[in-house]
Amino acid sequence: MADLLYDLLLPPGSSSSPMAAPDASSLEYLTTLASQPLSSLDTNEPQALAHSSHSLLLSLQSLSKKSHKQIIESATHHASLRTTLPALAASTAELRNALPKLDNEAVRFATTYNRDSDNDVLARRKRALLLSRNVERLVDVLELPPLLSSSISTAPVNYSSALDLNGHIRRLHSLYPKSPLVTSISTEADEAMRDMATNLILSLKAPGLKLPAALRTISWLRRVLPDLEAVATAVTASSTSSSKSNDAQERVLGAVLLVCRLATLMTTLEALEPLRELADQEKTRQKAIGSGNAWSGGQQTERYLKRYIEIFREQSFAIVNMFLKLFPTTSTITADGPAATTGSEDPLEPIPSALATFPLYLVDMLLETLRVYLPTVKDQAARDSLLTQVLYCAGSLERLGGDFGLFLASLDVGPEAEEEWVEVVKRHKALAGRLESIVGEQKKG
Repeated sequence: MADLLYDLLLPPGSSSSPMAAPDASSLEYLTTLASQPLSSLDTNEPQALAHSSHSLLLSLQSLSKKSHKQIIESATHHASLRTTLPALAASTAELRNALPKLDNEAVRFATTYNRDSDNDVLARRKRALLLSRNVERLVDVLELPPLLSSSISTAPVNYSSALDLNGHIRRLHSLYPKSPLVTSISTEADEAMRDMATNLILSLKAPGLKLPAALRTISWLRRVLPDLEAVATAVTASSTSSSKSNDAQERVLGAVLLVCRLATLMTTLEALEPLRELADQEKTRQKAIGSGNAWSGGQQTERYLKRYIEIFREQSFAIVNMFLKLFPTTSTITADGPAATTGSEDPLEPIPSALATFPLYLVDMLLETLRVYLPTVKDQAARDSLLTQVLYCAGSLERLGGDFGLFLASLDVGPEAEEEWVEVVKRHKALAGRLESIVGEQKKG
C-alpha cells in the first residue's frame, strides 16, 4: 500500500528507475498515514505537520546560531575543491606516469649498490663505519707514544712501563706492518727508546752508582738494545746466529759500562785539579832549585798522590768488580785463545772482552801519574807511605785478577830510592803473608 502511494505521489517526470530503492522515511510516513482513519487526516495531521515543521525550524535556527561560523568556513573550504580536485587528479596522473621511472631507478640502485659488488662508495662507507666503531681503539693507539714519552721523561722514571709499552707497539707493528698509522707510532717509539737508552747510559755515569742500580740499568739496556736500529744493524752484520748476537750484545753493554765508569773516574780525578796545580808548582820550584841543592818540599804533591791513589783504588776495584758481577760469561777469557772456527765463521771470533785490556789502561794511568809526580816527594816516610798505598791498590785488584805488582818494578822513583822501594815491597809481602796465615788459621778453626 505504501509503495503504491509512494509511486502515485512522485512528481511527473521524476519516476525512479526500477532498480532504485524508495526512501525509507517516506515509506514509513505513508504507512503511518494509511493506518489512520480518514477523519484524522483532516483534523490531527495538519497540526502534527505544523508542529514538526515548527520544531525543525527551531532546530535549524539554533544550529545556525551556534554553528554558523563552522558552516561558513566549511562552505568556503568546500568551494576550494573545485580547483584542488583537478590539481589532485593531475598530480595523480603525473605520479602514475613516474612510477615506471622510479621502478627502473630502484632496480638500478639495487644492482649498483649490491653488497656482493665492488663499489667505491660502499667501500668508503664501510671504512667510515669501521672507523666509527673502532674510534676508541684508535684513540688508545694514538695515546701510546705520549704515554711512552711521559713514562721516560717524568719523575719518578718508570722504565718497566716504558718497555712494556714499547713491546706492545712492536707487536702491533708486527701484526700490521703496512699500516701507516702503526708505522708512524713505531717510529715515535723508536725515538723514545733512543732517548731512554741515552738516559740509561747517562745513569751509568752516576758517581755513587751501586751494584743493584747498575744491574737494573743493564737489564733495561738488554731489553732496549735489540730495538735500537743502529745496534741491531751492527749485531746483524757481525753475526747471524742468535748465540753470537747475544754475545755481541753483551760485549757492547760491557764496553758501554766500562766507558761510562771510566768517564766517572776521570771526572772524579779531575776534581783534584787544585791539588794537581799545587803539585805542578812544587815540581816547577824543584826544577828551579836544581838537583844539586837540597829539596825539602813535596807536601802538596804527597797530598795529591795520596788522594789520587785512594780514588783510583776505590774506583778501579768497584769498576772491575761491577763488571765481573754483571757480565760473568763475557769476562772469562780462556788461556788457549779463541776456539777453532769453521770456514763459514769469522776467524776473529770470539772477540775478547773489553775487560781484557781495561785494567792495563787503568794501570798505565796510575803509573804515568806516579812517574811524573813521585820524584818530587823526597821525604822518606811520605814516599814509603805512598808506595805502600800503591801496593795495597795492586793487592786490591789482585783479588779480581788484575794484579799489576810486576809493573811497579819498571817505576822510576830515583836512584836514591831503589833500596827504599825494595824494603817497602819486602815489608808489604811479609805483612800480606802474615795476614793470609791468620785468615787461614781462622778458616781451619
